[in-house]
Amino acid sequence: MKATTFPFNPTPFLMPKVEIILTSNIVGLGAESDHVKVNPGYARNYLFPQGLAIPLTGANKKRLEALRRRRAEREAHELNTMMELAKGISKLVLIISVKTGDDGKMFGSVTAGTIADELKHQFDIALDKRKIHLENPIRGLGDHEVELRLHGEVKATLKVTVNSTTPPPAPPVPTPESAERGERGEGRRDRGDRKPRGEKTDKPDKKERAPKSA
Repeated sequence: MKATTFPFNPTPFLMPKVEIILTSNIVGLGAESDHVKVNPGYARNYLFPQGLAIPLTGANKKRLEALRRRRAEREAHELNTMMELAKGISKLVLIISVKTGDDGKMFGSVTAGTIADELKHQFDIALDKRKIHLENPIRGLGDHEVELRLHGEVKATLKVTVNSTTPPPAPPVPTPESAERGERGEGRRDRGDRKPRGEKTDKPDKKERAPKSA
């Protein structure tokens, strides 16, 4: 008896996505009250147990108004928080120390990640490095202004000063020979200030006497 064979299907079996209602803000997916479609396993194993979403059912649709109010309150709070943070950051000066060569050029560069780390270290400000906008990494010493995109409606400017931790090169130590040459040069300059021996100074003639008054 021959075994029954089935044609091979290279396309894997895909479970249809399920519709859910988000109850929390999830970056890259949506915010409270949004209807989204996700994989069943993602909803069943993560979103539902964590309380981040609920199934889209007739009963749960009644919760949409409460979720919208919660979302509006959260977004208003985030906006106010970012506006206050922008005011504070505009008054700060972030000091970043780097190593440089003898020519003053930096080793490496200052990136958005570097700035985020130093903000946390120096001012205890936790900021996602993706909110720090740098067209190019900072590669020079001195003062720089960095744009921070804190919110869709809030931007701030952070002053960043990059200093070198490398001490400047020491001045050359004079050798005995150079010191002796310097002393000889000083001596020649001193003698050059003297008047020639043959030059006479203008002195009044002793033989000339002033006429007596009548």
